[in-house]
Amino acid sequence: MIVWVNGSFGSGKTTLVDTLRRSRPDALVLDPEMVGMLLRQIVEVRTGDFQDLPLWRRQVADLAVGLVGEYHRPVLVPMTLVDSGYVEEIFGALKEAGIPVHHFFLKVPREVLERRIDGRSFYPDAPDKDEDVRRWCKGRIDACLAAVDTLPGDTVFLDGESTPEELAVQVLARIGGTPA
Repeated sequence: MIVWVNGSFGSGKTTLVDTLRRSRPDALVLDPEMVGMLLRQIVEVRTGDFQDLPLWRRQVADLAVGLVGEYHRPVLVPMTLVDSGYVEEIFGALKEAGIPVHHFFLKVPREVLERRIDGRSFYPDAPDKDEDVRRWCKGRIDACLAAVDTLPGDTVFLDGESTPEELAVQVLARIGGTPA
């Protein structure tokens, strides 16, 4: 099983996955951003967004399928994925492989997202780079908020202003499990 935790940058995806992992220590965590960072070291990403690379989308789906198939454990995926074509491509590959996908989207108001992004430090030793990342994340908020209407019909929307523990209880109730 794949548990994909989606939402805008700053919505709490990684925090929720970390909380879920305490309740499901058997679960593996796949962060597709790591795949993107690796590809960024190898090839040019002309758009600036590694999700635009068809290879990234294939590798993320293949890696998720491989992890489930090889280790027979749930895979938790914290990743913003809001382009409907990319969602269809990746989730389609997972479903074609016969892997159940539980898709959760954390809904958070714009002002809360902006405040959370402003409070994060990505590169403490490089303030200019830090600000570039914040600007990039904030520049994606509109697309993330608009995506709510285009996500698959079985997407479960969660209130991203709830505590991680409250959210984990809701996710575990859907996928089968008990909170730690």
